[in-house]
Amino acid sequence: MKKITVTIAGPRGRMGREAVQLVKETDHFSLISVIDHKNDVNMDVPVYTDIEQCFKDKAPDVLIDLTTPEVGYLHTKTSLEYGVRPVVGTTGFSHDELQELRELAQSKNLGCIIAPNFAIGAVLMMKFSQMAAKYFNDVEIIELHHDQKLDAPSGTAVKTAEMIKEVRTEKQQGHPSEKETHEGARGANIDGMHIHSVRLPGLIAHQQVMFGAEGQTLTIRHDSFNRGSFMSGVKVSVETVMNLETLVYGLENILD
Repeated sequence: MKKITVTIAGPRGRMGREAVQLVKETDHFSLISVIDHKNDVNMDVPVYTDIEQCFKDKAPDVLIDLTTPEVGYLHTKTSLEYGVRPVVGTTGFSHDELQELRELAQSKNLGCIIAPNFAIGAVLMMKFSQMAAKYFNDVEIIELHHDQKLDAPSGTAVKTAEMIKEVRTEKQQGHPSEKETHEGARGANIDGMHIHSVRLPGLIAHQQVMFGAEGQTLTIRHDSFNRGSFMSGVKVSVETVMNLETLVYGLENILD
């Protein structure tokens, strides 16, 4: 099997360190460079602070980006412009940014995968929630993450709400005369659904989707207790992106 050459952006982060280990341990992957805003990173491959110079020198097959929303968007766009296929675990992209990247990927006939969550269990949680929403119209999402997470609500929560929206009749939940005595108490509102974000040290990535109906509730929950839980999805994405010619948003779209 031909090796897939990989560059990783954000190798010093907690997710980035796991990704470096994954690529090194996978026989048909080859780590050829990393991108970081510091050039004194202790790595056994070249470290670049300039993404364009990295692509000119190394021309990897795939970029794994695990940075921040602002940097991740620029990295993804630059990757596609240089013919490199991005696999992006950064969340927080706007609809306009996703559409721009999708059009760029299609114009280049290049695969691009942007996944709010790489954990297989989290993807199943979203799929099961979409299934349940056909029968339960009242739903609230509670996402819980570590206190260093920059975006709220999480990309996983937003993606879950978007998937539920596809099958749910829009409804403003709660009492029609409901009033927040403290602003934000009911959380974010997407299509009448409420999303609540919790940020605490000790957490990694957790989400529960709660459905309610007359006389019953249903809760679907997923927990990631370490960042190694995301690596199976990263591996599948790197392998799959090589055979795509457009942008795919969400790991559920590439799983059987």
